[in-house]
Amino acid sequence: MNAETLWADYCAAIGESGPVPPIDVFGDNPVMNDELLDLVLEGTKRATCCLARDFAEGDQPKIGDYWIIADGAGTPRAIIRTCHIELKAICDVDDSFAHIEGEGDKSLAYWKTEHDAYFQRQATAEGFVYDDSMIGICEQFDCVWPQ
Repeated sequence: MNAETLWADYCAAIGESGPVPPIDVFGDNPVMNDELLDLVLEGTKRATCCLARDFAEGDQPKIGDYWIIADGAGTPRAIIRTCHIELKAICDVDDSFAHIEGEGDKSLAYWKTEHDAYFQRQATAEGFVYDDSMIGICEQFDCVWPQ
């Protein structure tokens, strides 16, 4: 299925309209993309965190934004809608957020280890210095499609 069809099916089912949302993946490799998408589809993963530096001023996610989430092969599989956003230093992420992000054992220790490693890989690839005082966009979402 392509993004246009996925979005059209969702819009027809609920009476929504608008342009096809951006397509993205969770994670930085196809295996991780599939694993994290599965958690979204199960309802376990209901949040994500990225670095605020990844967005130009004014382009940060907003409540009500839709995203289409693809699997590791690039196939659009789900539509999510942002329901809450909080900007905070990565070192200030708490147990509650780690739990609703739904990865691993859902603990803050797991979250911190995995996200520090992820952001360090990003920093190496993009040529910046990562430290956990950087501001993260802690975004909560609902998986709205498939129902």
